[in-house]
Amino acid sequence: MKVKDRMTVDVKTVGPDTSITEAFRIMKENNIRRLPVIKDQELIGIVTLSDLNQASPSAATSLSIHELNYILAKTKIKDILPRNQQVITIKSNNYIETAAKIMRQHRISGLPVIDEGQLVGIVTETDIFDALIDILGVKQPHSRIDLYVPSGPGSLAEITGIIAARGINIINTVVYYDEKKFRYKTIIRIEELNGMEIAEELKKKGYEIQSVIIVETED
Repeated sequence: MKVKDRMTVDVKTVGPDTSITEAFRIMKENNIRRLPVIKDQELIGIVTLSDLNQASPSAATSLSIHELNYILAKTKIKDILPRNQQVITIKSNNYIETAAKIMRQHRISGLPVIDEGQLVGIVTETDIFDALIDILGVKQPHSRIDLYVPSGPGSLAEITGIIAARGINIINTVVYYDEKKFRYKTIIRIEELNGMEIAEELKKKGYEIQSVIIVETED
């Protein structure tokens, strides 16, 4: 799955001369928390709801509401945008897991998507979470079997072969290295709602079954 499959393409943006008041309005009306800053069709920065809140007068101020509104209307995005801000971006053809890795590395919650120097979308942590849910197939009823497998070749092929021989569809398979157990762990989700028979057969083949869970609904 690639970034272009999950990104928002109708990106709301602001310019350097946009007021904080206007930026607040755009965020509220569109239920978003970040706005790319565009100047002469070029991305020069990004402002978040946190940035706007920090730039606003404190709630403990003695200023009247009219004075507060005046200050917010006069304060521009360029006044709060850090100089030479380094904006972390990604391309639409990058994989969604690459976006997740970049966000985690830089501790950010959104990435503007740039193709050939132009802003074509934005991908956020919510998009990543939604993609993960779809990839794992947890929206439909299923059985989840957690087991440990040897590090040598052929184990996964044997496991899927056992399941296929019973005519059961596999929704997805995830394999990762469990650093606490120093072994590879496999999570298999199957359409069959009674995974115990499969688990017992795998156990007879020498696989260590950690758990079998029946998931009828997942909100």
